[in-house]
Amino acid sequence: MSTSTATNVAVAPLSSRARRARNARRRATVWHVIGLLIVFLTSVFPFYWMVTTSLKSQADALAVPPVWVFTPTLAHYTDALFEHDVAASLLNSLIVASSATFLSILLGTPAAYALARFEFRGKEDLWFWFISNRMVSPVVLAVPFFLIATKLGLVDTHIVLILLYLTFSLPIVVWICTDQFRNIPVELDEAARLDGASPWRIFWRINLPLAMPGIVVSAIFAFIFSWNDLLYALVLTRTDAITSPVAATSYMSGYELPWGEIMATGTLIVLPMVVFALAVSGRLVQGLTMGAVK
Repeated sequence: MSTSTATNVAVAPLSSRARRARNARRRATVWHVIGLLIVFLTSVFPFYWMVTTSLKSQADALAVPPVWVFTPTLAHYTDALFEHDVAASLLNSLIVASSATFLSILLGTPAAYALARFEFRGKEDLWFWFISNRMVSPVVLAVPFFLIATKLGLVDTHIVLILLYLTFSLPIVVWICTDQFRNIPVELDEAARLDGASPWRIFWRINLPLAMPGIVVSAIFAFIFSWNDLLYALVLTRTDAITSPVAATSYMSGYELPWGEIMATGTLIVLPMVVFALAVSGRLVQGLTMGAVK
């Protein structure tokens, strides 16, 4: 009898601590859910508001209080695409962003491999130059780039935007890919070299496939930067090579703003990036976390 009583007395405090710990975990879970819900709403609601406003008539878009139930219309998309030349600007954005991203990967991956694998004079200075390019304010370079483009007759052309975005995207590719190549064991290169593989074959057949997650991540960042840029496209284009962010600013004139067309243009600009990000989200997470755990 005494043994049973002692056992119950010993177990009771443990049960109490377990209940307190369980309640604390439940409270923490509730707060985590609330926090995630707030972040989700603040992130998704602006996109929801933009899309719904693009489908409303002008009267519904300006209604106070807001109209939550309405008859959707695609008239704003038709006007934006064909009356304001948003379709042509989207094509320009695709050409410029794709070309700049392709050239960044083509030139950046060999440079990153060389920085990760070889020792040569000036390596640290070259690495610092790549990194320091990301520290320069874009506004500071806008006027010099415009003067150079004017002297060369490249204003309002695709090539000037491609070269400009390449200048800023290349350091991103080199930065990310260098870290990826450093995480690949050097023993693989040594084994391939013993089998008679050339440096180019080692890079192309061994290191490049293993570093693909990082290459994909750098390509995503380069494409997003080129697609979203407004400053340089606004300064360096006029009519023929305007990109979609520049086209979105063309509504800012007059006394009445066509909110439906503005939101339709914004949706057309953002939607491809959202679909693209969702499609490559797995690669993005894999590339960002590669090398985080040894």
